[in-house]
Amino acid sequence: MLSAAILTSCMTTKTQVGTFKEQTGKEYTYDKVKQVWLFWGILPVGRSSANTPASGNCEITTKLKFVDMLIFTCTGGIVSTYSVRVKAKEETIAEPAN
Repeated sequence: MLSAAILTSCMTTKTQVGTFKEQTGKEYTYDKVKQVWLFWGILPVGRSSANTPASGNCEITTKLKFVDMLIFTCTGGIVSTYSVRVKAKEETIAEPAN
C-alpha cells in the first residue's frame, strides 16, 4: 500500500491554459470531476466534462489519487478512475489612480 501511495504522485499531469501562469491572485478550485474508465483505461464511461472559466485562463490537473489506485487494484484494472481538477485565479481589479 505504501508503494501505491508513493506511485500516485508520479501519475499527475498539469496543463496551464491561457495566461494562468502570468496572472496574479489567489488560486481556487473552479471545478472538479472524476473520469471513469473500463478495461485498463481503454473504454471511457461517459465523458466527464469539467467547467472552465469564461476567460479560459486555468490550470487543469489530472491525477491518480490513492482512492483511484485502490479502485484499480480491487477490480484488477477493469475499472479505473482519475481525478480532474480545474484551478483558476481570482482576478484583481486595479484601483484607478487619482
